[in-house]
Amino acid sequence: MVEDGSMIRPRFHFTPPDGWLNDPNGLVYLDGEYHLFYQHHPNGLTWGPMHWGHAVSRDLLHWQHLPIALYPDEVGMIYSGSAVVDWSNTAGFGAGALVAVFTYHQADRESQHLAFSLDRGRTWNRYEGNPVLTPPLGVKDFRDPRVFWHVDHWVMCLAAGDTIRFFVSSELKSWTPSGEFGRCGSVEGVWETPDLFPLPVDGGPETRWVLTVGVGNGGPAGGSGTQYFVGQFDGSTFTSENPPETILWMDHGSDFYAPQSWNEEPHGRRVMLGWMNNWRYANTVPAETWRGMFSLPRELTLAITEQGVRLAQQPIREIEAHRGEHLHWQDQAIGPGENLLAGTRGGCLEILADLTPDLSVTRFGFRVRVGAEEATVIVCDMAARTLSVDRTRSGQVSFADGFAALHSAPLPMDGGEVNLRILLDRSSVEVFAGHGRVTLTESIFPAPESQGLDLFVEGGLLYIRQLEIYSLD
Repeated sequence: MVEDGSMIRPRFHFTPPDGWLNDPNGLVYLDGEYHLFYQHHPNGLTWGPMHWGHAVSRDLLHWQHLPIALYPDEVGMIYSGSAVVDWSNTAGFGAGALVAVFTYHQADRESQHLAFSLDRGRTWNRYEGNPVLTPPLGVKDFRDPRVFWHVDHWVMCLAAGDTIRFFVSSELKSWTPSGEFGRCGSVEGVWETPDLFPLPVDGGPETRWVLTVGVGNGGPAGGSGTQYFVGQFDGSTFTSENPPETILWMDHGSDFYAPQSWNEEPHGRRVMLGWMNNWRYANTVPAETWRGMFSLPRELTLAITEQGVRLAQQPIREIEAHRGEHLHWQDQAIGPGENLLAGTRGGCLEILADLTPDLSVTRFGFRVRVGAEEATVIVCDMAARTLSVDRTRSGQVSFADGFAALHSAPLPMDGGEVNLRILLDRSSVEVFAGHGRVTLTESIFPAPESQGLDLFVEGGLLYIRQLEIYSLD
């Protein structure tokens, strides 16, 4: 595929102006702007000397690229971290200072450092007393600090091997160990990029804390993935309410890693986005001038399910302002061989569907980005009770072993009905099922002209309570 900014660069997913992108960093809101920093190699298309790229937005969809915020130097590379607004001037940099807390990586040593900005993130100064936190003796992996204010002190959680370590501080410059959590859930790969935040349960007065953790290997679709834990945080450390062997995946697709949420979100939402890639093939996905993108930002909630309290995710409501042409069906049925969507085309679409299969249906779903020799297939398998994204013939797939695969998750059903919300961009598909209780996020690389769309059913009748399709601009 020839790189063409007008055809391949996504319409509503963040990409770097050029060069390489991976983890989101330093997500924070200040003075009307959402700040997005990210791991960036501006001079190459593969992972390399890490910088902090920088962009700002007023609506989480339209982004203004700003100069690089943090550069590597003789101390090392600038790895992941977070950013806070120090409203009370606890660190002495100035009231309302924007403070970045990040990992410096040099050889086999990782330590935590500060930088601060007094002009809304446009220029940055390194703290002269760095580092503010050094690794314990013998600890190699010690990175990705996530910092937030809790009641009357700062909290830092960071990744160390297969654990998350917690620290507390009154002024960001000195940190005291306060607890540790780990060696449970998925431990096949190194733990990275933690985030920790409270959420109400089903919108009510009851609250749980959610700890998200990137896992470098052993994800549900192979390679890297993101797990989460539900429990309580007492101001010092986190405790899970589930048995240690419980593994909860935030996303069952191949391409949702290192997510981070915004501090200071002005509407009280917990909004998060992740790197839409996988370390198995991140350095080889098709690219000419830039490589890497982020998922659409998502609003997180907690829902009570039969299995316990679980995360639910939905695309941010801001995307609805960009809906264009609208197609609508309701209260009708289709059988095998019928395609209600014949002639419907689009490369950037939002699909909302409430579908009920009769007892004879074996499989149903959507084929998107359909071309002469390719399609990405979203499949509900009634026998296996799975929801899958099949990208074996999704376009370019030969650049990495294992990219061409089918990835599956448990299929959530409510009273026999399947609820799907699908966001389709030029090189991605994001599936939200069961009102966001299950998600699959996938990169795809179809030909620009492959824009067909099918709704199919096998074995019986599929009842369409409601189907909405919007073009997205």
